Amino acid sequence: MSLAALSDRLPDYAKDLKLNLSSLASEVSLTEQQRAGTFVASALASRNAAVSEAVLAEFGPKLSPEALTAAKTSAAIMAMNNIYYRFAHLASSPDYKTMPAKLRMNAMAKPGVDKLDFELWSLAVSAVNGCGMCIDSHEKILRQAGVSAEAVQAAARIAAVVHAVAATLEGETAAQAA
Repeated sequence: MSLAALSDRLPDYAKDLKLNLSSLASEVSLTEQQRAGTFVASALASRNAAVSEAVLAEFGPKLSPEALTAAKTSAAIMAMNNIYYRFAHLASSPDYKTMPAKLRMNAMAKPGVDKLDFELWSLAVSAVNGCGMCIDSHEKILRQAGVSAEAVQAAARIAAVVHAVAATLEGETAAQAA
């Protein structure tokens, strides 16, 4: 399934999502690799088979095999990290904020692509998963390395729209089953 076919599956009330999906597919503040990887990582984080299939079909070929693996790795590792660090942040006891996570995160040190691209994808997944600590951490690294606020915002916008498309399709599926 293509991105256009995915867009066609959206109901009329989600016209803004269709328009945003289309415009973000050619977002100019990101490199092609950054844009494609952000779409892939966000789609996988959104946990919708149709969205993942369409995004992988559209953007997978625009990534090298290493970059595609890194985008998938970002979604996988951040699925774990976002839960753990959101827990540490939200727990009433301050103990958890100072304890080592004791979770393997080797992929973050050597992601197989430019570290900043991996950070950008991790930020997008963290936005989908709602982990403020992780968003702050990745955004700080990106900005300190000279990545523009526009590029960071573009990754967050892609994450928001991809997640909204997934949520809308899930809602439509549930409504049809009712």
